[in-house]
Amino acid sequence: MLRFILHRILWMIPTLLFISILSFIIIEAPPGDFMTTYVSRLREQGEDMGQVTIDGLRARYGLDQPIYVKYFKWIRGVVQGDFGQSLEWQRPVADLLRARLPWSILISLSSLLFVYLIAIPIGVYSATHLYSKLDYFFNLVGFIGLAIPNFLFALIMLWFIFQRTGNAAIGLFSREFLMAPWSFARVIDLFKHLWLPALVIGTAGTAGMIRIMRANLLDELSKAYVMVARAKGLSERKVLYKYPFRIALNPVVSTIGWTLPALFSGEVLVSIVLGIPTIAPIFLGSLMGQDMFLAGSIVFIMATLTVIGTLISDILLGWLDPRIRESI
Repeated sequence: MLRFILHRILWMIPTLLFISILSFIIIEAPPGDFMTTYVSRLREQGEDMGQVTIDGLRARYGLDQPIYVKYFKWIRGVVQGDFGQSLEWQRPVADLLRARLPWSILISLSSLLFVYLIAIPIGVYSATHLYSKLDYFFNLVGFIGLAIPNFLFALIMLWFIFQRTGNAAIGLFSREFLMAPWSFARVIDLFKHLWLPALVIGTAGTAGMIRIMRANLLDELSKAYVMVARAKGLSERKVLYKYPFRIALNPVVSTIGWTLPALFSGEVLVSIVLGIPTIAPIFLGSLMGQDMFLAGSIVFIMATLTVIGTLISDILLGWLDPRIRESI
């Protein structure tokens, strides 16, 4: 098992390096740069900036350098923990990430926990109670969850909560705890607000995961070894959880690699609607404003989340199925 884990970790390094190069090229691909976008916005507001000033600022920010120079300057800083300077915010990227990344991770992990705690039991129930009323109900709810966009669901939930309580469920803290120092009461207040973004972001993932778990378990329950186990008189509980459940978990566990970044990217509009200070809104702004160092750093973090999620799923798959870890 240790050899299997080390093999996966070693493959992470070239994968992240390749992703960083590719993402930086894509971010730099659109015509123009940050100064082009910035000058356009100034002109829309009726202001103008001389060409000499524009060229001076472009040289100051290193925008006149070739793409490979900008990439090596950025990646060298990333290795040292310095993600560069955000051109839009005029602050170090590391400071912006330090302020917002913990909230993104907290919401993503809460959503992930919500997805698996709800989807796996429902998927098992639907597979073992095929075509029952609850099976039809869960299928209907699953299709609705897949069909409704996250931002629309967030707006519906805001309206519903306001109608019921008269309060707008915006942000992660109540007004009295917004700038207060950390305390037990502030943590409780955080959890009172955390359920809403976790529910909204996790709903689509839960709906899809229910379908995956149900289909996988149905496929396993129809196989010959399950029929033989039943014929030998084993209880239905043992028949279900001894092998079919564990094997059906393999595809579910393997989705962790894309579930983490999918939840992360699903925060963009939800964070804007719910007024949550995550990394998603500034990521959208950095792409629109061509803030290359901020956008590149966030893409790199999302890629790292994907690779870490894939590593976790590989380790869990190796633990669940010995054939996988013995293949290395």
